[in-house]
Amino acid sequence: MDFAIFETGGKQYKVTSGQELEVEKLNLKPEDTIVFDKVLLVKFGEEVKVGQPYVAGAQVKAQIIGDKKGVKIRVARFRAKSRHRRVIGHRQTFTKIKVLEIEGIKAKKPAVKAIKSPAVKKAKTVKKAKK
Repeated sequence: MDFAIFETGGKQYKVTSGQELEVEKLNLKPEDTIVFDKVLLVKFGEEVKVGQPYVAGAQVKAQIIGDKKGVKIRVARFRAKSRHRRVIGHRQTFTKIKVLEIEGIKAKKPAVKAIKSPAVKKAKTVKKAKK
């Protein structure tokens, strides 16, 4: 399974091609394409490349699907013996993205050498001189 781990919004995400996920809000319009270049790890087949801290030349291309609000949380403040209470809510906004492709190291194909058999030789063409 080919995958990459990249960093955005102070968090790290493990993704594969075609995967959809929610990341911290990005100020882009739907249908825009974004490139994440802070790639920490890339794996293609048996080849794994780990960055220090980032993999040079590796990037994750994704398309913006849209923005979404998360679950509402409630934050309560209370002070004893003073009749002070305050309840506020918060909804974090996320951007939904779809990973288009992971670029970086590619699995190398084994080199195929052309083997010539000794029995087969190319015939030389000889031009005859006109008399």
